[in-house]
Amino acid sequence: MPIATLPRRAILRLAALSLVLGAFSGAPALAQDAKPEVIRIGSTAPGHLKFILFRNQKLLEKEFERDGIRIELTTFDGGSAASVALGSGAIDFTYIGNNPSLRLGASGADVKAIGLSSWIPSNETLVVVRPDSPVRSLAELKGKRVAYLSGTVRHSTFAKALGDVGVSINDVESLNIGIENSGPALARGDVDAIVESTGPAQKLVDAGAARVLFDAATAGKPEWAVPYLISVNGDFARTYPRIVERLLKVDIETARWADAHPDETVAIFVKETGNSESAVRSTYAQGKFYQNPEITPQAIEALKGEERFMAETGLLKGKVDYDTWIDRSFYQAAAAQVTASN
Repeated sequence: MPIATLPRRAILRLAALSLVLGAFSGAPALAQDAKPEVIRIGSTAPGHLKFILFRNQKLLEKEFERDGIRIELTTFDGGSAASVALGSGAIDFTYIGNNPSLRLGASGADVKAIGLSSWIPSNETLVVVRPDSPVRSLAELKGKRVAYLSGTVRHSTFAKALGDVGVSINDVESLNIGIENSGPALARGDVDAIVESTGPAQKLVDAGAARVLFDAATAGKPEWAVPYLISVNGDFARTYPRIVERLLKVDIETARWADAHPDETVAIFVKETGNSESAVRSTYAQGKFYQNPEITPQAIEALKGEERFMAETGLLKGKVDYDTWIDRSFYQAAAAQVTASN
């Protein structure tokens, strides 16, 4: 029977049914077509490697310029500040370390871990002292003043290294100070040691202002190396799933480009961070950058091990539900796009 000849009540029922079906069938299409005005990405200063390559080569701007989407890249003094911004929705993605990422995951915040920022086996952490310091071993830091950013990967690595020589991190006087202030404090003698990433700490060593007491890359244990993560705000991921996939597509392509252009990658990293070339090449030995974003079962096991350590040492409250926290679907879709484009 033609709709025009149906009773009014039947027409209203059909209209209502069409709206309901449209809501269900149209929701994915709307989500696929939705576009944000801006994509806001945060990283720990001076930025993780892919974040720096994004910034230097305008890679995300090139990907999203045809959509009229702006890109905002912001650095934070520590991963904790970046994770708070992600959980609150102040930024949309983070490229930060495992400790702040795990704390955010354990808090039950609406975030998803969608990829690896990196998984560098050297576990880039140095403990440095003044060149004239009488301290010659980690065990001698007992009772000393040590500066580092609390809650960072360096904090975790330092605690593990101390434990390896029979000293608790509670046996040192910990000062929550970043490199901008800890460097001058070491020079003045206000602190006895600094725990910092290889790049910034090596700059002090190269300048003759510090001596390496402990290098996790050579004296640490392989199991101390835990992946750094790419995370996304949950609301952003649900609203713009195709945007998340496209960002990870650029991420995969950037990781492969770095491996194919090691000298250029090192040059960009040195220029953008001010780190010494020797320190950067030491971190990325043999021109390998370990930037593949795939979250493998081995990566999850490493994260679980770090979570256990953090819980045992009071660095973590709550428990991570890996089934809900980790979402591999965005990476899988992005990898398929990369394969198709090749």
